[in-house]
Amino acid sequence: MSRHPLLAPLLAAGLLTACASAPPMATVDHVDLDRYMGDWYVIANIPTFLERDAHNAVERYSLNDDGTIDTVFTFRKGGFDGEEKRYNPTGFVRSENNAEWGMQFIWPIKAEFLVIWLDDDYTKTVIGRSKRDYVWIMAREPEMPEEDLDEIIAFLGEKGYDTDAIERVPQQWE
Repeated sequence: MSRHPLLAPLLAAGLLTACASAPPMATVDHVDLDRYMGDWYVIANIPTFLERDAHNAVERYSLNDDGTIDTVFTFRKGGFDGEEKRYNPTGFVRSENNAEWGMQFIWPIKAEFLVIWLDDDYTKTVIGRSKRDYVWIMAREPEMPEEDLDEIIAFLGEKGYDTDAIERVPQQWE
């Protein structure tokens, strides 16, 4: 893995830009953290600059003893055989319903991370932001039925997202 010392501060600064005009983003009613932990394949997103041209993107969450969330985000840059990129931010639960997190790439900055969609069986989720600048549609499997994806994209449109900016993330596992 190559190290880029300026990327983390730039990413954090971009993720933390104040959101003065957008209304707050509603979250799901409750997240059972134990059920939420594990691997989530990124099916589609409005990517940050670090995620452009990502393939096989996976976010892995593990609950630490202190209540923080160890996060490992990996993907292949530029193609399925591209260089593997790996980022390890830490999540901090900020709400009693466990649906609002701060995601810390560098100390002391914690970017907003909101669980805004979660199906009952914890197989599909959407992470959003009040600014509606980034979004991640994720699933426990590397593929999602088109009708489910269409339903989520329609939901995001209702929430004020520019659905034309949502991109599929190529997933290919053997």
